[in-house]
Amino acid sequence: MRYPIVIETGDDTSAYGVVVPDLPGCFSAGETLDEAVTNTTEAIELHLEALLASGEPIPAVHALSAHQKNPDYAGWMWALVDIDMSRLEDVTERINITLSRRALFIIDAAAKRAGESRSAYLARVGVSEAAQSEAAKTR
Repeated sequence: MRYPIVIETGDDTSAYGVVVPDLPGCFSAGETLDEAVTNTTEAIELHLEALLASGEPIPAVHALSAHQKNPDYAGWMWALVDIDMSRLEDVTERINITLSRRALFIIDAAAKRAGESRSAYLARVGVSEAAQSEAAKTR
């Protein structure tokens, strides 16, 4: 999916500011234009993940030309950012993994205590661990 973004030009004393008009509250910045666009890609992905996690719908994406008519963005630069929406899909996929019997026993016992299937338990714990790891990087 291609999201239109609007970029406020930076200078020697201020960074490039970026707004994503189709995602209210989604914005980013960067010291360079390339950094601003890269940071915005990440901001969009995180914003979409937060919407999905809270059960909110993903807003429609509008044509770049529709946003360019907005006087609030007069004089700003425009670009399109490609977002791989398949990363956000919740389609179930069957996988084959190899675990030691001991690890499997521990996982199954923990899943039973949590009242979950093995698959649900592994998915929840894996996603939670990955999110915590990612959050620790940004601190």
